[in-house]
Amino acid sequence: MKLIIGLGNPGDRYMNNRRNIGFKVVDVLANNTNIQIRTKKKKSLLGTGDFEGHEIVLLKPQTFMDLSGEAVLYIASFLRVPVPRIIVIHDDYTLDYGEVQVARGPAEIDHIGVKSIAKELKSDKFIRIRVGVGPVAENVKEPSEEDVKKHMLADFRLEENFRIIQVINDAEAALRSILTQDIEDVLSRYRLGTRIK
Repeated sequence: MKLIIGLGNPGDRYMNNRRNIGFKVVDVLANNTNIQIRTKKKKSLLGTGDFEGHEIVLLKPQTFMDLSGEAVLYIASFLRVPVPRIIVIHDDYTLDYGEVQVARGPAEIDHIGVKSIAKELKSDKFIRIRVGVGPVAENVKEPSEEDVKKHMLADFRLEENFRIIQVINDAEAALRSILTQDIEDVLSRYRLGTRIK
């Protein structure tokens, strides 16, 4: 069994925010695998099913981003899923919009959802699918904290929405590689600076 977590904020207000790209990827995966994410358990929505012969649990924490770890710890403990079998799908404002990368270990940015999960699990060795939602501001090397927050909590622009299905499909392709291939091989092929094809 593998636990696949899409990060985001619950509620209609945040539905189309860049911050919620993790939710969007998990929703599409659920639709493509006929998994219904309806079970409510400990501040989470989850669904269980099969993905190419692999038992998976899809999880959308309902705790808001900064407390994602509380939901993840409870479900991972309840289902007895070890850290190496946890996959977190999250936004990354340092990657160009549409870029998808696979990583393991500490987050490359100060991501509150990833930090919360690492803190609660007492480990950062879970797999991460980084989905690019940047750049925050054109021609700005180091955007301010306020710039980043404004960007992440804004809805996708019209031109971004035209491409979002492809972005989500690329993230799903990354997940398929993780589930069906040797993880060390996937990490070596999709290291920093490599776009998933």
